Amino acid sequence: MSKIEIRKGQIGDLPQVLELVKELAEYERAAHEVENTVEQMEIDGFGANPIFGFFVAEQENKIVGISLYYYRYSTWKGKVLYLEDIIVTEKMRGQNIGYQLFERTIQHAKDEGCKRMTWQVLEWNEPALNFYRKFGAQFDPEWVNGILTFS
Repeated sequence: MSKIEIRKGQIGDLPQVLELVKELAEYERAAHEVENTVEQMEIDGFGANPIFGFFVAEQENKIVGISLYYYRYSTWKGKVLYLEDIIVTEKMRGQNIGYQLFERTIQHAKDEGCKRMTWQVLEWNEPALNFYRKFGAQFDPEWVNGILTFS
């Protein structure tokens, strides 16, 4: 098996990135929720005011994993990196790709002067919970997620 390269995401990666997003949505039983498009991701990630960044795990010119993030601001702590999704295609799981992506994202957060990194994980997703526990992650039982959806 050839080596996995972790690198900064590029605009040409977006079609494969969106396919991974759809694969994750299927896994999370929410495929019908995906409304994003490659064109919208181009604007949002590479337009005049980019609002997200990402790393890819690539093997033989095929993207097999991503880590997509953006920045938040904590009035108590300052700059925070929010990890929106870390996705490894199902057939490539168990090969330390997620670990490499997570490590690269942590290093990026530190390099950018972030005070912490945050993310969400579904309470039933034991493989993900166990993955994050290996890094010493803490799960906060006190906060409830609030969502307003705009059509």
